[in-house]
Order: sequence, then C-alpha cells, then structure tokens
Amino acid sequence: MKIISLNCNGFRSAKSKGLFEWISKENPDLICFQETKAKPDQCSPEIWDELGYKGFHHSAEKAGYSSVAIFSKKQPKSTKIGIDHPFFDKEGRSVGLEFSNYYLWNVYFPSGTSGDERQSRKMEFLEYINLYSKSLIKKYKNVILCGDVNIAHQEIDIHNPKGNKKNSGFLPEEREWLTQFLEKGWIDSFRFLNPKEHIYSWWSYRSNARKQNKGWRIDYFFLTNSLEKKLQSAEIHTDLIVSDHCPISIQLKKF
Repeated sequence: MKIISLNCNGFRSAKSKGLFEWISKENPDLICFQETKAKPDQCSPEIWDELGYKGFHHSAEKAGYSSVAIFSKKQPKSTKIGIDHPFFDKEGRSVGLEFSNYYLWNVYFPSGTSGDERQSRKMEFLEYINLYSKSLIKKYKNVILCGDVNIAHQEIDIHNPKGNKKNSGFLPEEREWLTQFLEKGWIDSFRFLNPKEHIYSWWSYRSNARKQNKGWRIDYFFLTNSLEKKLQSAEIHTDLIVSDHCPISIQLKKF
C-alpha cells in the first residue's frame, strides 16, 4: 500500500507543472494534499474520476487559502472533516478517513512565521493536536498522520540549524513538542528508516535555496507504534518540482 503526501502550494498551479503525470506514474493508493488553496470543484474532479480516485476535502472559509484533501482509490468506512475546533476548522486543516484496519489523518499545521499572534496560534494548535491524536489512537489504534507540520525536528532536518534557532519552525519549544509527541507512541517514518540521511522537503523560493539545497524537512508521515513492522519504505521525492515542497511517501505491507 503506497501513500503520498504533498503540500502543493496551490493545486491548480501544481497541476500545470506536471502533477497528474507524476501521480499516474507513481499510482498511489492514497494521496494527501495540503494547501490546495481551492474548493473541491477546482481540483479537477473529472481527472481524479478517470484515475479511479474519490476526493475528500476540507476547504477554508477564505477563498484561495490553506485547505486539504485526500484522494483514495478505496471507499472509506467513514470520513471526518475538521478537528472540532472553532478557529482552526475555518482554515481547512484536517481530513480523516477511517478504513477497516487503520485511520489516515491528513493535517496542515499552521505556520508561525508571520508574527507573534500566529506563533501563539500555532502553539495552541500543537496542544490541541496532542489531545485530538490521543483520542484517535484510543479509538482506532492504527493511525497514520501525514502532512506539512511546519517544524524541523532535529539539526539533521535543516540546512543551517544555528542560524535558524530563533526562527519559527525550528524554535526550541516547537522541537520539544515534536519530541514529546513522538514519545507518546508515534514513529517518524522517514527518520526511523533513514537515521542519518540529510534530505529536505521544503525550500524557500528566495535566494536559489532549492538549487543550493538550503532546505528544511518539515513534511512527515507519523505512524503509531503498532504499524512499525508494516512499514516497508519512506521516501522524499526531490525530483518533482511543482511546489516549494516536494512529495513524501510511505509503503506499508497490506494488513
């Protein structure tokens, strides 16, 4: 079973740069998008139908902002749009799909780069995710959480750790939150299988950062510990350039 996640930074823009051609080649069972910046009818539903996928969306109230989607070849048992939070659900940040033996949760975590107010909201979101994820694990046991987390966890996950230690996305309190989150029963799938690999999933559009590989690894697949033995591979696909992020993927043994 192959699952892909990508912050596409605008679905329509990514589509024009060859997104569908790449998806057709990779042929995942499920694909999760963050920052579609689009309503469901703006995400080419007719093409998804031809490829055999059904879409599930959480669109932001504000047009052209945030928004997430999952496209699945298999019909889920149930769907959950949002996380029951009055502020963050307006921003279109979460879609969850329940299948017979696992739960897939696609989340776009807020950024705090625009100022202190948004950084405070980001920390509020992180604390809420702690509570919400605990309830999911209790209910479903096998949970796969993917998305743009907007946090580089360790120094290996960022090109200039000393220069970024005071920047949102690499603040000590954010990194500590992620450490504690993983200790609650989650696996960082890529780092679990690739403990020493320096590779990134996001690059600023400024200063030729991508060409110079001055990036951050802020996109993740987190698996509950119960799925550890099912994990076969975890990859970061730096070859596809349709966004300031690149796709990440995992493959699991069918179960």
